[in-house]
Amino acid sequence: MHHAISDEALDQLFRSARSQNKWQDRPVSPTLLHALYDLLRMGPTSANCSPSRFVFVSTPEGRERLEPHLAPGNVNKVMTAPVTVIIGTDYKFYEKLPQLFPHADARSWFVGNDKLIETTAFRNGTLQGAYLIMAARAVGLDCGPMSGFNNAGVDQEFFPNSSVKSNFICGLGYGDPSGVFPRSPRLAFDEACQIV
Repeated sequence: MHHAISDEALDQLFRSARSQNKWQDRPVSPTLLHALYDLLRMGPTSANCSPSRFVFVSTPEGRERLEPHLAPGNVNKVMTAPVTVIIGTDYKFYEKLPQLFPHADARSWFVGNDKLIETTAFRNGTLQGAYLIMAARAVGLDCGPMSGFNNAGVDQEFFPNSSVKSNFICGLGYGDPSGVFPRSPRLAFDEACQIV
């Protein structure tokens, strides 16, 4: 039976959730990261293509590898986050389609069609990044998504000789409310939507 989730859950996922800039010194367990992934992987992607690949940077050594590629304004946010996840997109996602979409020869739809590969990978990889944010909030984590980093440098460091390219990064942990900016305005329904 379908029903709306509680107002408390809607607050946690959307209305009260904020992008974080500062973090409490509290670890995030690998078990919680597994739970987060188990939720996000259930979100829909076209032909179940699931192109995202995730690197959970949680050690001092991992942060040191990431630091040189960060925009100056993001260094402290990343270096103090318990976890920063690199959301990457595998542009050879179609090689896994026999496993992920076994009832059709979906791999053949993509082989040799670079434009379709690029569009499908980027769209669905970005969707999975959004699912990651919502799943993280659902399991009680705060998020600090950001795009201020050198993608080519991150790709060389974390995805060398690979078909995976970074999309964006996201701090995960327990936010420090003192680092949250006032909420920015959002567009009203009539400014952003039509019903036809």
